[in-house]
Amino acid sequence: MYTAQWVLHSMTIEPNLFENLRLELRRGSLVLAVLAALRHERYGYTLRKTLSEQGMAIDEGTLYPLLRRLESQGLLLSEWREEERRNKRFYRLSADGKLILKQLLAEWQSINSSLNGML
Repeated sequence: MYTAQWVLHSMTIEPNLFENLRLELRRGSLVLAVLAALRHERYGYTLRKTLSEQGMAIDEGTLYPLLRRLESQGLLLSEWREEERRNKRFYRLSADGKLILKQLLAEWQSINSSLNGML
């Protein structure tokens, strides 16, 4: 009876609920992923490629606003340079960005440890 009730209940869940929750969980991880990837200077395309190769694919419409926000918060530095006959904007962590990354990594490890204990 319990199983039948659970199946009946699960059928009433909004169809996009999992996807919405998955995206919310992922959004919270993107800042940490971007900061970690920018321990080495990169321009936008190589940053996207690096994140994608590590399983954190991100579209341009999400990445560039995030980079601008992190820069306005003082966590990133950027500069335009010509490379391969094109102007490219290179990003790197600021001193504050390095400190915040260290703090966020410690927080991530604490959360991960707690979740692993519950799972």
